[in-house]
Amino acid sequence: MKRVLNNAVALIVVMIVLLLIIPLSPFLLDVFIILNISISLIILLISMNIKEPLEFSIFPSMLLITTLFRIGINISSTRNILGNQGTAGAVIQAMGDFVLQGNVVVGFIIFLIIVLVQFIVITKGAERVAEVAARFTLDAMPGKQMAIDADLSTGLIDEQEARNRRYKIQKEADFYGSMDGATKIVKGDAIMSLIITAVNFLGGMIIGMVQGGMGFQEVLFVYSIATVGDGLVSQIPALLISTATGMVVTRAVSDGSLNEDASKQFMAQPKAIMMTGAVLAILIAIPGMPKIQLGIVSLALMLGGWQLMRRMNAMAEKSQRAAEMEQAAMQQEQNASAEESFKDINSVYSLINVEPIEMEFGYSLIPLVDEGSGGKMIDRIVIFRRQYAQEMGLVIPSIRLRDSSSLNTNQYVIKIRGEEVAKGEILVDYYLALEPPNPEKEIDGIDTIEPAYGIPSKWITVDKKEMAEIYGYTVIDPLSVMLTHLSETVKKHAFELLNRQEVVRLVENMKKQSPELVEELVPAMISYGSFQKILTNLLREGIPIKDMETIMETIIDSSMTVKDIDSITENIRIALKRTITRKFCEGGSMKVVTLDADLEKSIITSLTTGEHGMYLALSPDVMQSVITQLGEEIKKFHELGQNPIILTSQVVRVHFYHLIEQFYPNVYVLSFNEISNNIQIQAVGNITLQA
Repeated sequence: MKRVLNNAVALIVVMIVLLLIIPLSPFLLDVFIILNISISLIILLISMNIKEPLEFSIFPSMLLITTLFRIGINISSTRNILGNQGTAGAVIQAMGDFVLQGNVVVGFIIFLIIVLVQFIVITKGAERVAEVAARFTLDAMPGKQMAIDADLSTGLIDEQEARNRRYKIQKEADFYGSMDGATKIVKGDAIMSLIITAVNFLGGMIIGMVQGGMGFQEVLFVYSIATVGDGLVSQIPALLISTATGMVVTRAVSDGSLNEDASKQFMAQPKAIMMTGAVLAILIAIPGMPKIQLGIVSLALMLGGWQLMRRMNAMAEKSQRAAEMEQAAMQQEQNASAEESFKDINSVYSLINVEPIEMEFGYSLIPLVDEGSGGKMIDRIVIFRRQYAQEMGLVIPSIRLRDSSSLNTNQYVIKIRGEEVAKGEILVDYYLALEPPNPEKEIDGIDTIEPAYGIPSKWITVDKKEMAEIYGYTVIDPLSVMLTHLSETVKKHAFELLNRQEVVRLVENMKKQSPELVEELVPAMISYGSFQKILTNLLREGIPIKDMETIMETIIDSSMTVKDIDSITENIRIALKRTITRKFCEGGSMKVVTLDADLEKSIITSLTTGEHGMYLALSPDVMQSVITQLGEEIKKFHELGQNPIILTSQVVRVHFYHLIEQFYPNVYVLSFNEISNNIQIQAVGNITLQA
């Protein structure tokens, strides 16, 4: 039984195909017609209750199956109509009698109107919406991917959630692409119904008069009922499914089901309801208008709108009073704390302290930070610190937040150890819309540059948010913009935050797990200062230091033969190849830029030993050529939406990194020994030696 249920869909499709061949009795035909109407109603109700299109992702396939089922029923009914002198079951007979009501012309006109409504209005509209949605969804994919990366970098989501979102974006693109094709099926079904109806009527009249010996009036009456009834029992389900198609593809932006959204959004506009009632009241003055009906509807609308407005005003006053009381209590507490701190002489020493990470912001940005005003920034920073510690193995110091009167009201500044490293400006009451590669339409807004990644963007008002998303823009709220910039800046300067005290903490934490390993390493084989330099080298290039056991074991093994810090670091990187591969690999492949063999030989021969170890002494012409070529290759990665990666031999890697880091600090340089063997490497460019 379980096996049968697992293959139920396949069996149903085979049965539908058999309907095209096997004749059905009127009784079975009635059963299938009722089943067809029931399925159509179920699909319509599901489409009205889903919150997003992906909740009904099988809809394109269901559209194909139901259309095929409907065509099978049409063919079976046609066989019965033409073969049984207009008799094709009770459902078709009842539908024909109900619509025609003794008047053939009126019945056919009503049937034709239903078909044309479905074909011209609903089907054509759904087809266009599905086509545009598919195009916009595909164009918006790069921006959505960057938004996910931004949320991941700020700590708002973890790696698993990021993968789920990326999968959802892919599913959404596939869904709208399928819907674009599925709407063509609905359109073809509407055309086919007109052809089948004409065949039924004309063929029935010919058969009835030639073979059945019936008179013209009798033939007209019998076959008109059967034709109209057959057309209706096929067109009503088709109309329901076409409506469901339109509802599914237009569910672009919603928070709940259609019923919930409609009630919520209509009830949020009591003034519009009252004004509509007033307009209907004015229409009563027009001579000949039904005054009683207009008066009832007008009074109901005005009373309903008035009640809604009273309720909304009461809720707003209650919320305002609660916010004022909470703010007053907080202000009183802050004043008391400030007075006590002012009287304490020891508090002067706090003025000469340098904060590891500090963020200053203008007056307008205070609501984003202040928890009393509903600001979520502190919570988001906590999430980011936790996520970064889990990913990289380094605990970011607490971030000091303070307002500054020296900044413009919309500006903020990020400082590392008291010095400014980044700044930006945001508009609190606006949204930041990241421009897609090829926007369908331009949207009005204030041109700007996204501070974290340097993407051309626009500040747009709240009312343009939905339209911007439809055009393919990625819309981000102001808090996420500021947090993304903060997180990316902290990641970039993380190696500067690793001080001696934090190294001691990491070692002490490791001592709880492997005391023998720590005792053998520190300080017997390496000092805390040298250990700090190794960890700093790894963090500078974005390598996680979470696997502290592997790092320590590699240092112990390497220290027996190598004393140079850079060489030990390279050995650690090779030991962490799985970690490096996971961090830079996507989908089992890695896109890289390689170095020409002649260039690598030139770099090796240019290595010179100095007081502080080996350094690269390339000629200025070769250096300029390398930097220029690298700049061109980086543009390819920007088009792909990936971080630039240079792949070199192990001997050359560290020296090449030191060569380019001052020009391209965001470029990663990896060696072949740092990549797992099961990874497919795709070279998108090559840097050659050009003297």
